[in-house]
Amino acid sequence: MIKINNIYNVRVRKTACACLSAVMCLFALSTTAQAKKDLWPDGTPMADWFKNTKKVDVNTLGKQYVITDYGVVNDSTLMQTVAIQAVIDRAAKDGGGVIVVPQGTFLTGALFFKQGTHLCVAEGGTLKGSERIADFPILMTRIEGQTCKYFSALVNADGIDGFTICGKGTINGNGHHYWDEFWIRRQWNRDCTNKDAQRPRLTYLSNCKNVTVQDVHLINSPFWTNHIYRCDHVRYLDCYIYAPTSGLKAPSSDAIDIDVCSDVLINGCYMNVNDDAVVLKGGKGTYADKDSTNGPCERILIDNCHYGTVHGCLTLGSESVHDRNVIMRNCVADNANRVIWFKMRPDTPQHYEYVNVENFTGKTGSFLVIRPWTQFFKLDDRPDMPLSRCHNVVLKNIKMDCRNFFDVGASEKYDFYDFTFENIDVTDQKKAFSDKVIKNTVVKNVTIK
Repeated sequence: MIKINNIYNVRVRKTACACLSAVMCLFALSTTAQAKKDLWPDGTPMADWFKNTKKVDVNTLGKQYVITDYGVVNDSTLMQTVAIQAVIDRAAKDGGGVIVVPQGTFLTGALFFKQGTHLCVAEGGTLKGSERIADFPILMTRIEGQTCKYFSALVNADGIDGFTICGKGTINGNGHHYWDEFWIRRQWNRDCTNKDAQRPRLTYLSNCKNVTVQDVHLINSPFWTNHIYRCDHVRYLDCYIYAPTSGLKAPSSDAIDIDVCSDVLINGCYMNVNDDAVVLKGGKGTYADKDSTNGPCERILIDNCHYGTVHGCLTLGSESVHDRNVIMRNCVADNANRVIWFKMRPDTPQHYEYVNVENFTGKTGSFLVIRPWTQFFKLDDRPDMPLSRCHNVVLKNIKMDCRNFFDVGASEKYDFYDFTFENIDVTDQKKAFSDKVIKNTVVKNVTIK
């Protein structure tokens, strides 16, 4: 211990004071830095990567291949899958570059991007999907929590490091024909599944890393809009994701499906779709936790987003095995059916943990939903079936107009505990909130009108 008022000589005292001042300064800087450091709900530090919302400069991605310079015609009625794919293949062969869709509308089936290639849809440009399912080859892919044969997407990328989709143009799934057929099938067979309807997704990225999707309009998908599987370090920045929610509705047009992925940032996006917006997936079935093609989703940050009409702003399930360290914050909902939705499948062992919803405003039907999910339910015989769990969930700084803030039901098939409700100010027609339903509920400054 340094005693300033002692009989040490002046030089020693000055040196000691200088050292103490330096140590205190470093401590203060360290404390300030630590206070500003974002943490995941389990207390682990959030990597600085999640603060990086800087857009990719298309001019740094290599040679630009404007498709109309390579035989592709600006004709919205002419199917040009082969011609556009030839441009992608040429760019890949020549060492990579950017496939540029200029102003105009270009009709195509499935396109497959390769290492070193990127997609830029210029403002005023539209990549329009075929309304014929025959233009989307069947291959081994991932759909509804299972690895199986299904149709490819409009934009496909597999095993790419550094893939970018950019530009202020539009990728239009042209889904009207598919939606119409789906609802006709549902009239004929109420149990018609998504697979039965045979619809392509808009984008499917698998086994990719360091991906950025920015500024682009992703609209009218026949099926899921964006699906990423076994990817890491994926950013969606300022995207406009839309499918109709009235008139001829777009069934199962999820905005972003995150399937066995880690380190995903969704920032500044607008989402209006006729199903859930951001969905965490990872597998389904009684033995889903034993299947090597399944797995967890972890370190997912949804920030500064705007929801129009959606079924759920953030949904864990219906095909999930383990979701951990998930944050949705600084968002607004205009007309969400639900804000945070935990779908509990009785036929699948599920584990949801460390999920935060913070700084959320707007209007919703139900804010928190925890209910059994039995769509296309199939329970096999498993003597050691694990009990599903949902725990360490924090809802904080919430100001919403709700019909039912607390839409929660218990079940012998799952357990939930350690929930925190803090700084809640909501209107609630149902008035069902109770701190007795979920074990170890913490309530701080909760006002329900």
